[in-house]
Amino acid sequence: MTTRRTTTRVEIPLPPPSNGTPKRTSSSSATETGMTHIDAPAASPWLPTPLEMILLSIYPGTLIFGSLFSTLTVNSALSPYNHLSQSYAPEHAPSYFAKKSNIFNVYFVKQGWLWITVAFLLFLFTHASLGPKFDVTAFTRRRVQALARYAVITAFWIAVTQWFFGPPIVDRGFRLTGGQCAILLSDREAAREELGDVKEALTHAACKLHGGQWSGGHDISGHVFLLVVGSAMLWFEVLPAVLGLAGLRQARRIQTEGGLVRSAAIETTEPGEKGIPLPKDVGWGVKATMTVAAASMWMLLMTAAYFHTWFEKFTGFVVASMALYVVYFVPRGVPAVRRVL
Repeated sequence: MTTRRTTTRVEIPLPPPSNGTPKRTSSSSATETGMTHIDAPAASPWLPTPLEMILLSIYPGTLIFGSLFSTLTVNSALSPYNHLSQSYAPEHAPSYFAKKSNIFNVYFVKQGWLWITVAFLLFLFTHASLGPKFDVTAFTRRRVQALARYAVITAFWIAVTQWFFGPPIVDRGFRLTGGQCAILLSDREAAREELGDVKEALTHAACKLHGGQWSGGHDISGHVFLLVVGSAMLWFEVLPAVLGLAGLRQARRIQTEGGLVRSAAIETTEPGEKGIPLPKDVGWGVKATMTVAAASMWMLLMTAAYFHTWFEKFTGFVVASMALYVVYFVPRGVPAVRRVL
């Protein structure tokens, strides 16, 4: 007696090939799970979005354009540049903006952080995306975090240009690179008598107080630092709140507590995301902030064209970029920092 064998066929469904591209979650299901986007594995929370990169590239572009404009258009024979004073003589200045006494330099740049602070606070307490308008006692989570970011940026500004456990970083860098205070006296004997104490002046302000000028070292451009870090802070705070561009919002990557890289939209309550509408009224606080930021960009162009050397402007930009990276990009990769900033 023979036994008849039968073959049972079992079909196991296989997932379709992904071709290396992760499957996207539909907008409806993603909304239900709280994730509006799942980022590509290659995305990094430590890098700017493409749109942020374009906006940030405006700063080196401005510095390069201004420096080239000055090099190509200013006649050095008619308008000699004084490297000791880092400016043109007023009577030979190639432009009104090339004079240190121009009204914008005296009343805007020299008081730059005051203008930036006033503009920031106007936006903070008048824009509905951050909390109740004109209510200075309503410290919502978004307002507190914005104030924390402002405080850290301000700490950088103080350390670089005002005070860093003594002389600020700008002055320390100048001294470390061989700089000192030069006495500008025609009488050599008088200069010799004054030189002893004054050349050891530790700050630019103290040097000027004694009638001297910085000489011999590398001077990080404090103006470039101020104008870049101040205006960029205003752009970073205002633009995401008033624009619905994905490049300033959902395209930002963050690293979660579990080490996953996701869209910033999964843990945000910003207007324009998760169905929260953007305020229709831009408001005068935003307009004032944009005015200050735009004026800063203009004066950055004038500084690039008429003041400081290429390398001094470059180092001012680098230091400003470091401050911005710490405040606006490090939190995306470090959840503990993100809870504060």
